[in-house]
Amino acid sequence: MIRKLAVLCFICFSLVVSAQLKQNKQNDSIVFTKLVHDYGIIDVGSPGYCEFTFTNKMKTSMVISNVRPSCGCTVAKWSKEPIPPGKTGSIKINFSTKIPGTFLKTITVTSNAKNATVTLRIKGNVRINKTNRNI
Repeated sequence: MIRKLAVLCFICFSLVVSAQLKQNKQNDSIVFTKLVHDYGIIDVGSPGYCEFTFTNKMKTSMVISNVRPSCGCTVAKWSKEPIPPGKTGSIKINFSTKIPGTFLKTITVTSNAKNATVTLRIKGNVRINKTNRNI
């Protein structure tokens, strides 16, 4: 019985420490609302826009120094201005839907946050619809 109680106490202590570490990890960080955008099935030539929103959890202003898509078919735009503590910003993505097929692309975000490099992903399947069969 004492052994079971000791194991239970150890598990509870581990959960508390884990939650505290997770909270500390988010401090001084850039925190995105999502890391993956799934376009689902989209038609050739349809708009390939999406947006990733983030919050500055740092005590100082955050600067995004670079946003690098994994290929030339993806273009990223972001604010070059510093993001004040507690404020939000966004990275706008435009994926070219000219080529049919399944895709998975990465966008690497570099900032002055504790988690200086964050990888975002976009995925989906571009299909040829009936009106665009000759593309």
